[in-house]
Parts: sequence; C-alpha cells; structure tokens
Amino acid sequence: MKTKAQSGMEFMIISATVLLFFTLIFLSIQRNVSEKQKEQEIIVVENLALSVQEEISIALSASEGYSREFIVPEKIFGKDYEIQIVDNSTIYVKSPISAIALSTGKINGDILKGINIIKKENGKVYLN
Repeated sequence: MKTKAQSGMEFMIISATVLLFFTLIFLSIQRNVSEKQKEQEIIVVENLALSVQEEISIALSASEGYSREFIVPEKIFGKDYEIQIVDNSTIYVKSPISAIALSTGKINGDILKGINIIKKENGKVYLN
C-alpha cells in the first residue's frame, strides 16, 4: 500500500518529467524560429544589395540625362545595418548576421539610407 509520501514523490517525478519534456519542445521550436528569422534577414540583405546593383546597372546602360529616385530602408527587421559604395565600383551591405558585396560599374557618390537619387550626366553615373 502506498503512503502519502510515496504518492507525493511519484507526483513530483512525473511533474518534473513532463516539465522537462515541454521545456525541450519549447527550446526546439524557439531554435527553429530563430534560424528562420536569420535566413529571412540574409535574404533581405541579399535582395537589398541586388536591388541597388540593379539601379546602378540601369543607370549605366541608360541614355544621357537619366535620373531616378529610389529608397533604401533605414533598418532591416528593426536592426541597423551598413550600406556603402566601396572603391566606386562595389556595393557592400552588412547586417549583424550577414554581409554581401556585389560588383557594379563605375559610380560616383555614396549611397544613403532613405531617398537616393541616381543620374547619368556627361557619360558618368552619379549617386546623391
């Protein structure tokens, strides 16, 4: 016959086992969600770099007098990031977990977060 102490101990063991089981499931789900968010951020960084590269490519191949305004977001998923033109021929985007550098044609100027103006004058492409 079971005593009250034995029943209490069995209850505590079962409760601890159930709690451990749910904790492991929660941690597994949390890890998967975190990985998905990182993957999405990497994709957004790549798409941003490709988008700016495409704007520059269009301007390089456009006729004289081409001018266009485009927007670069202030933050990616609420996080700060860096974006810059390196050596007048490479777009570089870096977030806390990802970085990408893409070659562009010769361009004069710097890229800014927010509104950017790209134009072609005298055979050269100017940014801002």
